[in-house]
Amino acid sequence: MTSRKRSKTNLVGGPLSVQAKDVDVASLQPLKPAWFHILLSLSEEPRHGFSIRESAEARTAGSVKLWPATLYGAMREMTELQLIEPLQGDDDPDDDQRRVYYRLTSRGQSLLKLEADRLQDLVDAVRASQGLMDCNR
Repeated sequence: MTSRKRSKTNLVGGPLSVQAKDVDVASLQPLKPAWFHILLSLSEEPRHGFSIRESAEARTAGSVKLWPATLYGAMREMTELQLIEPLQGDDDPDDDQRRVYYRLTSRGQSLLKLEADRLQDLVDAVRASQGLMDCNR
């Protein structure tokens, strides 16, 4: 029996030779809702996975639920794209060594701002088309 080597790919669909730094963050838009909520949660403070999940649920009154497979799969992809990074050493709050804390990187912050601007443009377009230009609800 012969074994075939599996071709490794990165999460942006190309060969591993594609580096995260070579991926323009704007090309990741529009963001998946899970990614948006992960970035938004980490913009507040470093968090571990369960804390990110709780933050998203609290922010959306329970309408967004980040189930473990979705949450940790997204976090793995976002780590590979250098949008978030695990804390290590003295930066880790270390309240439980089983937990891995993550923080937003500058790339992640840039992407979150781009996405917030994109969403605001959509809200503005809806308000303009409906004659609701007054932003005070």
